[in-house]
Amino acid sequence: MTFLTGPRVLVRQADDEDWTLEEEVVYQGRTERFVVPVGTRTDFASVPRVFVWLVPKFGRYTAPAVLHDHLVRVERPAGRISAVDADGLFRRAMRELGVPFLLRWFMWAAVRLGSLTDRDGRVGWVRDLPAVLLVTVVALPVVALPAVAIVVGLLVFTALEFLVWPFLLLGRRMRPDSDKAVNRPDPGFST
Repeated sequence: MTFLTGPRVLVRQADDEDWTLEEEVVYQGRTERFVVPVGTRTDFASVPRVFVWLVPKFGRYTAPAVLHDHLVRVERPAGRISAVDADGLFRRAMRELGVPFLLRWFMWAAVRLGSLTDRDGRVGWVRDLPAVLLVTVVALPVVALPAVAIVVGLLVFTALEFLVWPFLLLGRRMRPDSDKAVNRPDPGFST
């Protein structure tokens, strides 16, 4: 049970959020081999911006995150794997690549919680409920206070951006020969 292509992931940026695989990622499970083909789009670890301080979008868990994206977007809808198994494989692949214990369990609990948003993802969820609750209780004191501070900071920064923006637009109007673009503020809470 390992990544036959190694933990390295070769990608090309597709847009502000997503990347496209330039080389396939191959994971050999206990009985099945999963191939994430060239051209697959990924956002690496799907981490909300307020938690990126703890879990950056990429790291030692990048290959497992790419595999998990593929399992959830392709293999699960095709009926080849359940959400429970896709999430469990994500956690196991992270363990195999040396992702620290608490971090991989935090990430696993997050994807299990995320599966609640999908009807098919809720199948078998009750079985994982005790583990998810335990991990959530451990994680809350670690992530809640910094997350609140980050949300407040992002809101203040966004407010400042919107306060400055009209003056930049006015300055642009007063200098029509300027080729400097005035970009609209973007709160960017998603990434």
